[in-house]
Amino acid sequence: MSSSDPTVQPVPASVVERVDAADVTLSNPKWAVISLGSNLGNRLETLQGAIDALEDTPGLRVKAVSPVYETEPWGVDSGAQPSYFNAVVLIKTTLPPSSLLERGHAIEEAFERVRDERWGPRTLDVDIVSYQDVVSDDPALTLPHPRAHQRAFVLVPWHDVDPGAEVPGLGAVSRLLAEVGREGVQARADLELRLPE
Repeated sequence: MSSSDPTVQPVPASVVERVDAADVTLSNPKWAVISLGSNLGNRLETLQGAIDALEDTPGLRVKAVSPVYETEPWGVDSGAQPSYFNAVVLIKTTLPPSSLLERGHAIEEAFERVRDERWGPRTLDVDIVSYQDVVSDDPALTLPHPRAHQRAFVLVPWHDVDPGAEVPGLGAVSRLLAEVGREGVQARADLELRLPE
C-alpha cells in the first residue's frame, strides 16, 4: 500500500506512547515472588507440580526455588491439621498481576484445592507475595501480600533465594525477618525442589 494513500492516517505519537505504556509488560518482564504451601496429600510432589506448572505458563519463567520448610498451620490449634511444606519461588513474567493471579488459582484448582474454610487444610496454596515494586490495595489482589511481612514461613524461604529482597513499601526482608523471628519454621534439608530445566 502506498504511503500517499489519503485514507491512511499516521497514529499520533501520544497514542503510540499510551499503547506502549499499557503493553510494557509484554516486552519488559517483571520480577514477582510466589509463596507455595501444601499440607494435604504428597506435599513435596504437589509443590514441585506447582513449580512445573508455573514454568509451563506462557510469559513466565521460574528463576529461583527456595529450600523446603515445614511449618505448623497458621490460625488453627496445634495438631488440628497436618503441618505444611512451604517454599518461595522467584519468577520473571510478562503477565500482568491479574493474569498471574488467575494462573495461580488455576494451578490450585488443578491440584484440587478447595476453598471452603479460612485457614483450612489445603492441597496447594499459591500466593503472589510481591510483583516488582507494585503497591496496590485492590481487594482482588492486594500487593504486596497483606500478611507476608508478618509470616516467617514466607520471609525465611524468600530471604534464602534473595537475601537483599525488599517488601514494597515495608522494607528489607532481612529486617522484617529479624522482627518476626524464625520460630516454627523448620528447614527440611532432606527434601529438595527442582528448578525446571
